[in-house]
Amino acid sequence: MGTDLPTPADLRERRTSLELTQSELADRADVSQPLIARIEGGDVDPRLSTLRRIVGALDEAESAVMHADDIMHEGVISVAPDDSVREAIDLMVKEGYSQLPVVRDGRPQGIISNSDIRQLDDENAGELPVADVMREAITTVEPDATLDEVNAHLNHQDAVMVVRDGQLEGIITEADVAAHMS
Repeated sequence: MGTDLPTPADLRERRTSLELTQSELADRADVSQPLIARIEGGDVDPRLSTLRRIVGALDEAESAVMHADDIMHEGVISVAPDDSVREAIDLMVKEGYSQLPVVRDGRPQGIISNSDIRQLDDENAGELPVADVMREAITTVEPDATLDEVNAHLNHQDAVMVVRDGQLEGIITEADVAAHMS
């Protein structure tokens, strides 16, 4: 698997950044508080199974406190419903994205992806407006949605749009979540 084991300092740093006490972490990981103290102090080399429980407890605590606005991409690159499919393709190629939000006056209207475009068997498809090709079924969350909520949506959608008062603030894809889980 090649995952690097966290050092005592890593564990302490993660615990304190999550504002957990040693006792709270011990409860969550189902180990004793003195054991946490000894592991963090580097006095004891924990069994792998114990370390896994501690890391699992930290991961759970982290996903409970991490929110959409912690992991979203801001400054979203998007197209307008009236833009041509050709413009959308050019922008996706230029930016290296496989999908783009479709936005009008700051409000998300839909999403257009390479797969939506590939399904067009019209040689004039490039001239069509994005509105004719985009998928309107989009998932939006508030900036304070938890990582768990975002993950639940990503099981069914390619991307989740983060919206405050109807205005698009950011976008989250599987890759963004993965980057924060590793």
